Amino acid sequence: MRGRKRGNIVVLTGAGISKESGLDTFRDADGLWSRVNLEDVATPEGFARNPKMVHDFYNHRRRELQSDNVRANAAHVALGRLEAEWPDNVLVVTQNIDALHEEGGSKNLIHMHGEMLKARCDLCGAVHDWTGDMDIGTVCPACDAAGGMRPHVVWFGEMPFEMERISRALAQCSLFVSIGTSGNVYPAAGFVQEAIFSARAHTVELNMEPSEGATMFAETVYGPATEVVPAWVERVLEEGF
Repeated sequence: MRGRKRGNIVVLTGAGISKESGLDTFRDADGLWSRVNLEDVATPEGFARNPKMVHDFYNHRRRELQSDNVRANAAHVALGRLEAEWPDNVLVVTQNIDALHEEGGSKNLIHMHGEMLKARCDLCGAVHDWTGDMDIGTVCPACDAAGGMRPHVVWFGEMPFEMERISRALAQCSLFVSIGTSGNVYPAAGFVQEAIFSARAHTVELNMEPSEGATMFAETVYGPATEVVPAWVERVLEEGF
């Protein structure tokens, strides 16, 4: 790095970074929410009405994530490299429930919307690594009770995970980067404002197209994540920001 600006970096990622790994986005015209009713499969109320439907939906997605065709792409790998080589702290906050950031090398990582390959028991609160199917009769390995197991994901109407830690990181960052997110789901959509107002951070959007909050960013680069993210990481590691 040639002596230009450095400091802590917070990276927010959304479904756009995983699209080139073979995973559907949610809000594109052909995205996941165009094919299923989110109130049925992504709310506590939907789970209470029809737990079998919800379990079937997430069983399918869990199997999809473990398919041989789904692998971390160059954008995930570039962020892993950024964390490993940047002289200050790099935190990736992802809205994605896949494990592709981990596969790409990211270690300092918050899954604010949960993780598809984990399950939680609503009866005892225990969280478990989970790669197989679940149904309404699945027994919790911790409390040995049936009927309480659910995907360890944040549904609409529920609070995202680790919000206090995220707020602390935003308040202490010099650079905030948003990658592959639509900018219309809160609280993540408000992170750019928080970084600007609480830390006076430089802000960058890397996306296929302008997000809802694109005008909030000081710098924007548009194109496929596998192209723009590695190029941006290379530049930042070489020149700073």
